[in-house]
Amino acid sequence: MTRSRYISLVLILGGLTALTPFSIDMYLPGFPAIAKDLSTSASKVSLSLSSFFIGISLGQLLYGPLLDRFGRKIPLYIGLSVYILVSIGCVFAQSINALIGLRVIQALGSCAASVASVTLVRDLFPVEENAKVFALLILVLGASPLIAPTAGGYIISSFGWHAVFIVLTLICALIFICSIFWLPAGKAPDHEYSLKPIPITKSFLFVFTTPQFYTYCLTGSLAFTGLFAYVAASPVIFMSVFNVSLKTYGWIFAILSIGFIGSSQLNNLLLKRFNSHQILRFILICYMVMSILFFLFSQIGWLSLPVIMIFLFLLLGCVGIANPNATALTLAPFDKNTGTASALLGAFQIGLGSIISVFISLFENPSLTPLAISFLISSILAFFMLKLGSRQIKSPVAGVAAVVVVH
Repeated sequence: MTRSRYISLVLILGGLTALTPFSIDMYLPGFPAIAKDLSTSASKVSLSLSSFFIGISLGQLLYGPLLDRFGRKIPLYIGLSVYILVSIGCVFAQSINALIGLRVIQALGSCAASVASVTLVRDLFPVEENAKVFALLILVLGASPLIAPTAGGYIISSFGWHAVFIVLTLICALIFICSIFWLPAGKAPDHEYSLKPIPITKSFLFVFTTPQFYTYCLTGSLAFTGLFAYVAASPVIFMSVFNVSLKTYGWIFAILSIGFIGSSQLNNLLLKRFNSHQILRFILICYMVMSILFFLFSQIGWLSLPVIMIFLFLLLGCVGIANPNATALTLAPFDKNTGTASALLGAFQIGLGSIISVFISLFENPSLTPLAISFLISSILAFFMLKLGSRQIKSPVAGVAAVVVVH
C-alpha cells in the first residue's frame, strides 16, 4: 500500500468514524436555544443526547451481522441514507419528544458508519498495524470536538439550532460520496452467515465468551464512559455552573479535546517500547488516581474553572490512550466474525455511555458532582475488570507487532 493510499484510507475511515461525534458535539451549544424554542428544560433536551446513544448501541448489534452477511458496503450505504433523511426531519422537529425520537433513528443510521469503519480497519490493514491505525483514526476523529462545538456555536448564534442538522446532512452526503468512489469493499460477503435469530445469537455468544474479547471490551468500554459523561455534563457545567458564553463553551470544549487527541498520538510513541496491555494497565492506574482526586476536589469545593479544565484535560488524556489499545486487543483474535465483534464492542461502549449520560441528566440542579462520580466509577471498574479478566486469557493474541500480552 502506497503512503498516499494509506493516508486516503485513514481519512475516509476517519470521516466515517467522525460522523457520530459530529452528530453529538455540534448541537451541544444549542441546548439552551432548543429548550427555549421547544418550551422545555435543558435536562429534557439532554435526553435527545441519551436517546442518540441508545440508538447507536442498538444499531451496533443490527449492523454487525449485516456487515458479515452482505459485505461492508451495502449496509453502510443504507445507514448513511437513513441518516440523511432523518437529519432533514430533525430540522423540522416541532417538539422535544419528536426530536428525541428522530435522534434515535438518526443514531441507527450513523452507527452503520461507526461499525463499518472499525471493521474495515481489521479488513484492510495487518493485525500488527491495527492499534496504530486506531490511534490515527482518533486523530481524525479529534477534528470533531475541536471543530464541531465551536462551529455549532457560531452556526446556532447566526442561523438557529435547526441549521446544525442541515450542516450534518451535508457532511454525511460528502462522506457518502467518498465511500462510494474511494473506499475498498473490504472482506467479501459471507453467504453462509445466517441472519436467523438463533445463529446470530450463537455468533454473539461465541464472540463475547472469548476471554480476550470480554476482558478488553469491558475494560475499554468502562473507561470510555468517562468521555460520554464529560460530553453529557459539559454544557451544564460550563454554561450553567461557570456561566461562560455559548461561543466560549465551544472553544473550551475544543481546547480540552486536545488532551484526548494528543494522548492517542502519544500512544504511538509508547507502542515502540511497550505492548498494548502494559500501556493499558498503567494508564488505568493513572486514570483511577486522577478520578479520585477530581472527586475529592469537587466535594471540597476546590474546582475553579482553570482547575477543572486541567483535571478534564488529564482525564480525557487517559481515556485517549486507553481506547486504541483496548480496541486493538479486543478485536485481535477475530479473523472471522469481525463485523459481529466490532458491533458488540461498539454496543458495549455506547450502551454503557448511554447509561452514564442518562445518569447525568437525572440531576436537575447544575453541579460538578454527577461528572465526578461518573469518572470515579468508570476508572475503578475499568481497572478491576482488566485485573480480573486478564487471568482468564490463556492464549493472548497481540494487538500490535511482535507483542505478547503480559499479565
